Amino acid sequence: MYVCLCKAVTDRQIKEFVNGGAGSFEEVCKQLGVATQCGKCSQLAQNIVEATVKKTPFVEASS
Repeated sequence: MYVCLCKAVTDRQIKEFVNGGAGSFEEVCKQLGVATQCGKCSQLAQNIVEATVKKTPFVEASS
């Protein structure tokens, strides 16, 4: 699913980047451009990074 529409970044791309060695949300933002424009994706992207770092299943919060 698309997480950042502004930069066309998917949850899969974020997970792959973290599994490839990125250890923080800041690294993901810098390299993939997530949350660098409108910022609406920042919370979701950060949750995905944290869940991937911890190797726990990500569960999207309902609105």
